Amino acid sequence: MHQKQELGRNGENIASKVLENKNYKILERNFRCRQGEIDIIAYDEATKEIVFVEVKTRTGIKYGEPKEAVQKTKQKHIKLVASYYLYMYSLNDIPVRFDVIEILINNSTYKLNHIKQAFC
Repeated sequence: MHQKQELGRNGENIASKVLENKNYKILERNFRCRQGEIDIIAYDEATKEIVFVEVKTRTGIKYGEPKEAVQKTKQKHIKLVASYYLYMYSLNDIPVRFDVIEILINNSTYKLNHIKQAFC
């Protein structure tokens, strides 16, 4: 389990750096509440949207593409956490988007796919 957590943490670090390089402002990482957890909450300067990002990191595709792990149940939990976050910070008037970043890591290299508006 420790290796899986480390892989996930590495993926989130990579995703955060890529988002920052694209002029996103990272608002929160690993935001948790009773409804669940969101890996990254960012503000997209270009579109003026709050972006809730689920990061899926894998070392291979033996069990499918990383994005395939973000199924309807996971999407529902992400939406509930997002609603709570928006309520908590009185941000209900700002547009939102739900993205998935999938990362395939192979030794010291990685391939990243940023899927904008992955679900709504």
